Amino acid sequence: MDEVEPAVSSWRARGRTEAVVLVLHGGAEHGVGAVPPWKLAYLRMVPIARALHRAGRKHGVEVRLLRNRRYGWNAPALDPVDDARWALERIRADHPGVPVVLVGHSMGARVALRVAGDPAVRGVCALAPWTPRGEPVEAVAGRSVLIVHGTRDRMTSPAESHAFAQRAEGVAARVARFEIAGEGHAMLRRSAVWTRLTIAFTLEVLAGGDDGELRGAWAAPGPERLRIPV
Repeated sequence: MDEVEPAVSSWRARGRTEAVVLVLHGGAEHGVGAVPPWKLAYLRMVPIARALHRAGRKHGVEVRLLRNRRYGWNAPALDPVDDARWALERIRADHPGVPVVLVGHSMGARVALRVAGDPAVRGVCALAPWTPRGEPVEAVAGRSVLIVHGTRDRMTSPAESHAFAQRAEGVAARVARFEIAGEGHAMLRRSAVWTRLTIAFTLEVLAGGDDGELRGAWAAPGPERLRIPV
């Protein structure tokens, strides 16, 4: 099989780049086929990447959307984890020392949570994450973690992302988890809510934003903070 390279689409900051958001798309448990730019899992993240850029460019935030070499998680190889680490190295080479937020959906959220230990990473926004039982939490040590899951998701388990959030408490710097009522895995029915929370978290971590909804989430008692209805 011929080796393929990851691809990155970039939206530059206005002026000097002060921070970077790395956006990671979903996939499947197994799959060695390439990810074309018309793949639905990839296309799903394009509007979110563009929205992040519109909100963050004036604050010096650059957005990069990674397109993986292969579609699957492919344990034990973990191809998308290698791709994300490659992308983080590219960011480090282009913008040494800038902070990074990772935004991932489904498998991409699992990847983000796995590579969060990179020294540049300040936070992870995990959308409908694939966090199977026993998924390690060590990589999010000292990071801010926001998990968002639809209550009607049948592709990835809201119960398992809740369990992950519980395990991450006391490891991460802070954890909050929102439950979007009536929403499934594709983030289509209430797309504005997913986008709003992602932008609010990213700007708070990277640009000192102050969002009242998030402020209330971080301050909520433990059990309530991990099951915030929206």
